[in-house]
Amino acid sequence: MSDSSTLPPARLRPEAELAREALSAPVLSRAARLARWAGADTRVDAGGGLVEEQLPAAAEQLGLAGDDAAAHASEAWRIAVDTGLVEITDEGAGTVAAGEDLALLTGGSPQDVLGLWLTALEAVLADASVPDLDDLVDAMAEGGEVDLSSLDWDPEAEAEFLDGVLGNLYLLTVGEEGPGEARVPLPALAASVIVPGDMGEPSNEVLEQVSDAMMRLDDQFRMLEPVGLVEYQPVDEALMADADEEPAAPVDEADVTRYGMVRLTPLGLYGLRARLLDAGFDAPAVGDLADKGADALLDGTAPYPPGAAHAETELWLAGRGPLAAARELLAAARGTDPGAPLRRLRCQQALSLVGAEAEPALREVLDDAELGGLARVWLTEHGARDVPAPPQEMVFWLTIDTVAAQLAAEGNSEELRALVEGLARQHSGFFDTAWRVGHPATPDVLEAMGRLHPDKRIAKEARKAAFKARSQQGG
Repeated sequence: MSDSSTLPPARLRPEAELAREALSAPVLSRAARLARWAGADTRVDAGGGLVEEQLPAAAEQLGLAGDDAAAHASEAWRIAVDTGLVEITDEGAGTVAAGEDLALLTGGSPQDVLGLWLTALEAVLADASVPDLDDLVDAMAEGGEVDLSSLDWDPEAEAEFLDGVLGNLYLLTVGEEGPGEARVPLPALAASVIVPGDMGEPSNEVLEQVSDAMMRLDDQFRMLEPVGLVEYQPVDEALMADADEEPAAPVDEADVTRYGMVRLTPLGLYGLRARLLDAGFDAPAVGDLADKGADALLDGTAPYPPGAAHAETELWLAGRGPLAAARELLAAARGTDPGAPLRRLRCQQALSLVGAEAEPALREVLDDAELGGLARVWLTEHGARDVPAPPQEMVFWLTIDTVAAQLAAEGNSEELRALVEGLARQHSGFFDTAWRVGHPATPDVLEAMGRLHPDKRIAKEARKAAFKARSQQGG
């Protein structure tokens, strides 16, 4: 992703709801419990971690048992320190006290809670980018020098890889055609950052890289689930068994869920958007334009997928009266700049959500060359009486405007191809008249029609008409 591109808008849950999810996430809730448990007798080492002899008591406080209990308690303590829930009062003596931020968990605003959670998230993400350190520990135990290159670990590359995976998961979640709240197969997510976009059939080498990436992601998502970023179904252990071992039970080779499934949680969506904003991306959220003017709404929703544009417009309309909103939208839709056709399309879509109370605003622009056509469409669809028939010039102008808007919104889509075929079929002399239409986009629209129409004869007529239009406009 380029940090200059605008991402599809995220549909975020209310901050109060997200804050409750953050408080219930195991990583933050465990850190809070240890912060409240810590007292005058609690001691930390030089790095701020709990001294080893106090880890069993910390694990018991968290209700943890088993071989990994002490490690999980140590991680929870580190999060408590990183988030400011615990403060080290004397480094030499290793004493601690409750941090000022601990009170925010119960007395702070939802934004305060989410701020603490974001700090915890960064700590967990940093841990997730570190490989299994067993080899490193062995090397240190043997008294040898530690060579990071021998571990095949590049910290920056590993962090960049995880950021790329999470960025793609974000896009799949917010994209109109994506799975939304559906789970994403781990192989597909791994392939999205490994397999080049222009590669047809992946080579065996690339497939092996995808397999290796899946195993790394399996470990990483297991770490990221307790912080509340994702919901994760791990890779089936049977897939990682040695080839000589017999599986414990029959397995279904076609079951893609065995290879891992991941879903970004609503809290995770909030967290990744915050990280993208910090990294300089334009990552809007539905509702950002609710208090802006109609010009900001129409321009801002221009690149949005239809569903997101609809949701944003509903929020914008909710704060305004129908008649005033319609007048503001119509005024903002005017213009001859390249973005004007798509603005008018978004205006027409917004007006479809406005009730009959807006009728006076639409009648006021019936004679407007740019708005008269869409006004007639709205009035007719709302059952208004005495709607004057449009002059032919206005019909053709609206047609060019509509195709130009569709080109800007969708490019050379199948829907646009069908529209082009329909226009040429319904109007036998369409191109003889269309090239004379005084719309700035007329040459481009006719060229696109020539490119899209499957009939070579009609396509040639469209290209000739485009040439005439461009000559007329002095291009």
